[in-house]
Amino acid sequence: MAAVRRIDLNADLGEEVGDDAAMLDLVSSANVCCGVHAGGPEATFATLAAARARGVTAGAHPGYADRANFGRIVVPMDAGALERLVAWQVGAACGLAALAGHRIAYVKAHGALYALAWTDADAAGAVARAVRAVDAGLVLLCPAGSAQARAAELAGLATAAEVFADRAYRPDGTLVPRGAPGAVLHDAGAVAGRILALIETGMLAAQDGTALRLTAESVCLHGDTAGAVAIARALRGALAAAGVTVAPFAR
Repeated sequence: MAAVRRIDLNADLGEEVGDDAAMLDLVSSANVCCGVHAGGPEATFATLAAARARGVTAGAHPGYADRANFGRIVVPMDAGALERLVAWQVGAACGLAALAGHRIAYVKAHGALYALAWTDADAAGAVARAVRAVDAGLVLLCPAGSAQARAAELAGLATAAEVFADRAYRPDGTLVPRGAPGAVLHDAGAVAGRILALIETGMLAAQDGTALRLTAESVCLHGDTAGAVAIARALRGALAAAGVTVAPFAR
């Protein structure tokens, strides 16, 4: 695989946790919370305005309406209810972006919804249909080869392939569930090293050492991970030293 010399860095922001200002200085795309799993309209607006001021591309980050669990537990609902939940959040984000003088360029599902849509065709289809209904020009940020990517293709949506810098992978190419030992990575140097290796070789090691071939157009750094800013700085520095340009996948 030829070396990729350009990559997007994204972070989940507007959730009223972590240091959003510092992260916005380091990433090229911001997955802005829509105010349902966390945050609220003021936090969403402020994050969009700050992203615009820094030239950071903005995406809508819809999740389950479950603040107690930060949107990281699946909330059972039928496909129609899920479509409405996602369309409501993406539409609201687009409206707040317009007020902030910015625009929503893409959508990335949050937490348990993202994980479910990775493998579940019904959930993936509901998310894709909701996004298309709001704006068929939006890009869906999701793992390559996932149910979400396939549903987006069926819906006529463009996609961008994402990998996670600060999460461990299982041998099947999905993420180690949060709460499992070693699921979240905190060593800034190790995170930077694994992403550089991925960019250079197209391969990333799963938690058990299995070599995974992953497509990466964007790399996620969670804003609420302990040490998130240090991890982002280490990765930006490593990318710059390797001659890799950081730039948004969507304009």
